Amino acid sequence: MSRDDTRRGALLRGRAATALYFLLFGATLGCWTSRIPAIKADLDLSDGELGLALLAFAVGAIAGMLGLGRLVDRRGSFRVLVPTALLEGVLLVPTAFVPSLASLIVALFVFGTIHGTLNIAMNANAMEVQRAWGRPVVTSFHAVYSIGGFLGAAVGGVFAHRDVSPEATFAAVGAGVLVLALWAIAWTLRGEAVPPPAADTTPRAGGRPGGRHRLGLLLLGALAMCTLVGEGTAADWSAVYLAQSLGSTPAFAAAAFAAFSVAMTVGRLLGDGLAARFGPVPLVRGCGVLASAGMIAALLIGHPVAAVAGFACLGAGMSCIAPQVYIAAARRDPARTGAALSLVVSLGYVGFLVGPLVIGAVSTVTGLPTALGIPAVLILLVVVGASSLRPAPRGADATP
Repeated sequence: MSRDDTRRGALLRGRAATALYFLLFGATLGCWTSRIPAIKADLDLSDGELGLALLAFAVGAIAGMLGLGRLVDRRGSFRVLVPTALLEGVLLVPTAFVPSLASLIVALFVFGTIHGTLNIAMNANAMEVQRAWGRPVVTSFHAVYSIGGFLGAAVGGVFAHRDVSPEATFAAVGAGVLVLALWAIAWTLRGEAVPPPAADTTPRAGGRPGGRHRLGLLLLGALAMCTLVGEGTAADWSAVYLAQSLGSTPAFAAAAFAAFSVAMTVGRLLGDGLAARFGPVPLVRGCGVLASAGMIAALLIGHPVAAVAGFACLGAGMSCIAPQVYIAAARRDPARTGAALSLVVSLGYVGFLVGPLVIGAVSTVTGLPTALGIPAVLILLVVVGASSLRPAPRGADATP
């Protein structure tokens, strides 16, 4: 076997391994989400108590992204991926065995911390794979994450339909996640260390980038936040809008988020080819216009079919934006990819969490149809700020 064949084989295995990380990441979360009603019933939790427990998961995830995510820069993505991928499957299980609200909060906080850390580590590894391939591949990993989320939710739904307990569900899925993690670890691409830059990117205490890189990352974080407001809104409010505001049946109302999810997955499967052909800035601008125009048109028409089409446009348009923002963040400071992604991804996650709350608060004053215009407006801000995604002349990787 020639040297080129050996290298290509290693790259193929490395890309497959990273895809497996994204798959297990999405599957774990999808499975957990699907069994929330059963856990709520088993512990006899009120809506407020369940909200408190879910907040613990969110706080843990942000803590993992901001804190432990920086271990990627000190230890390398592989050394962080190994334990966190294994723990992702292990720590899912205790969330079903806890006897009280207090223990559920602790279990979800710990699970969230590992989940958030894995998010940063696998995205950093995706950037290393893209650099090694020399062309865009990152968006396809996000498509695999979407597929994993669907599969995890489907498995959880089947188990729930057959009256299988959350304990057995999480034990089975956790075991499957461990198998995927072990498979991925064996094939993971070990990225080479990137020499630290000089001058205005000298790290401050805690390994954070300084100077203009810090400001640039904050801008990218703001773009991620504006983008993920739309994703959180679609998840929490799409069915409510169709059922309550447009008077559709519950079954048809569920089609809105399904259309959003399918369109987003398809868009991500096509995204790397589009990024290679057009570059990140035109791609994000085109996607942003599609998402915003489609959603605004649907809201103005005010018909259930138009609403489903509008959420499909929102999903397709948003599909490529977050991955391109993360790629731009990794380029800003290649020697501290973990710290860069920690900041940008965590700000995006804040948008995902807070956005639906803002929509709910605004809707009490203006009505839900008007409030749903907020994500469309925020996506237009991303269109305006898309020039910040343009690679620097020296380039940190091979993405155009």
